Order: sequence, then C-alpha cells, then structure tokens
Amino acid sequence: MINILTVCHGNICRSPMCEFILKDMIAREGLSDRIYVESAATSREEIGNDMYPPARRKLTQEGIPFERRHARQITPADYDTFDYIILMEQYNIRNALRIFQSDPDEKLHLLLEYAGSDRDIADPWYTGNFDRTYDDLIEGCTALLEYIKKNDL
Repeated sequence: MINILTVCHGNICRSPMCEFILKDMIAREGLSDRIYVESAATSREEIGNDMYPPARRKLTQEGIPFERRHARQITPADYDTFDYIILMEQYNIRNALRIFQSDPDEKLHLLLEYAGSDRDIADPWYTGNFDRTYDDLIEGCTALLEYIKKNDL
C-alpha cells in the first residue's frame, strides 16, 4: 500500500480538497486497494473543524465525492507512516520540518513539483479563488498519480 498525506496550513481547504480529488482519481483507475490518501495541517488553528464550506461547494460543483472530516495536525509519527508527504506551499514545508525535524527520506514535496513547477498553490481562504486552487490541484494530482503509477506500482 502506498500512503499519501496531503498537507496545508489549516487542513480545511487545499489539503482536504487534494485528498478527495486524489481519492476520486485513484478510485476511477481502480487503485483504491493500492493507494491510501489522508490530509492534515501544519498548524493547530482548525483542529476538529470540517472542510471549509466554499471548498465543499467547489468539490460538489465538480462532482468530486467527499465526506465529513475533522482537521488534524501532522505528527512526527506521520513521517514514518506516509510514503509521500505532499505540501501546498513552501511555508508548509518549513512548518512541517519543524514537526518532523528533518526529511532524511526526501518525502516532502510541493504538489506542483510533479507537474514540473515550483509554484505554490495559493490558499483560497485568503484569495477566495477556489476555481484557481481546484485547477492547480487537478494539475498536481494528475501528475502525482502518473508519477506513482510509473514509479511505485
């Protein structure tokens, strides 16, 4: 089983959207028994909260299934549990390294790296642009899944 953890600041917008987009792509390819996806935050600000309503609305609009969930913060144990730790922006990497202390196995990557970009995915909590965030997530998730299929399956 390949384990993927998607991570953003609060775990109420980008990382859960990414989680459910990936789960949908994985299910459509018949790989749900081979790839597991979860999401988490680098901060404690939103712990216990569900996905932000505009994020849920965007997933619904795009036909991406999701379920009620509770934001959680990453823990040092997550480093050992997950094969891929996928972050939305450089700021998330810095905060994750504070929790993990290091990245000896080079598991931490920006999502858009897999699409050939070092660009951050803007936080729609601040921008209000859930369309742009969704498009970036689709681009990154598509490339990540292709990478995993080519290299790990």
